[in-house]
Amino acid sequence: MTFLELFLIAVALAMDAFAVSICKGLSVKGSKLPTSLICGAWFGGFQFLMPVIGWALGSTFTKYLTKYTHWVSFGLLLLIGANMIREAVKGEEEGNDASLKAGEMAGLAVATSIDALAVGVTFALLDVSVILSSLFIGVITFVICVIGVYIGSLIGEKYSTKAKFAGGVVLILIGLKILIEGLR
Repeated sequence: MTFLELFLIAVALAMDAFAVSICKGLSVKGSKLPTSLICGAWFGGFQFLMPVIGWALGSTFTKYLTKYTHWVSFGLLLLIGANMIREAVKGEEEGNDASLKAGEMAGLAVATSIDALAVGVTFALLDVSVILSSLFIGVITFVICVIGVYIGSLIGEKYSTKAKFAGGVVLILIGLKILIEGLR
């Protein structure tokens, strides 16, 4: 997997968390720094953790799937991307209030990182360093969420749906690329 592909995956995976961060930014009164750092830490942390868990699960089954890795990778990325596009088209959002309580943030972090779990399964089928790749995804998500809170406080929900839609399209395209390379 190239650096560009990993970067695109990281950005695509961060789009759900970005949308929630924008929503959190809508309700920020006063300083945005604490809210942006809290959102970035929760979402970035889970975006790091979930691919590692997915990789561990996927590694268990890799020996049974090696002939079909390109199909499995494509299928997972297609499902994740299609779900992101569906959520964007239907206008579904994970949350939009000002609460930063641990229980709510943990729930949002899990909800926005389930797709990263599936990507971790895909990592088990590919030749990637799971810790470095997951750390990269977590850092990218952190930065994007910090920016999302600031954007939310400035312009509102206008672009969060478009960001989620674009993230879904990117994941599907990467899945297609993996499939085409595997069929060669």
